[in-house]
Amino acid sequence: MNQVRFHAGAHADFGKSALFYERELPGLGAAFVAEVERTIEFVVTHPNAGSPLWRDFRRVFVRRFPFAVIYRAMNETVFVVAIAHQRRRPNYWRSRG
Repeated sequence: MNQVRFHAGAHADFGKSALFYERELPGLGAAFVAEVERTIEFVVTHPNAGSPLWRDFRRVFVRRFPFAVIYRAMNETVFVVAIAHQRRRPNYWRSRG
């Protein structure tokens, strides 16, 4: 089983987006968190399943929400660099590698 580590910016992305959804509709933030966590569990179990994105970064889309988990698989660790909106600020996460 692989370990997962988060870039501090990925934690910030995740938290801000969850709060946004929760403010829009109570319970939607929790649904967002559950889908992102499900996606991360998939990535940890299948680290090479994501689509190659840039250099050795990969992307897996989050169900029901316009977000993707951007990560790098390194040995036994999955390093999540962003929980990125699919249409806003493309490639902002590249400096986090």
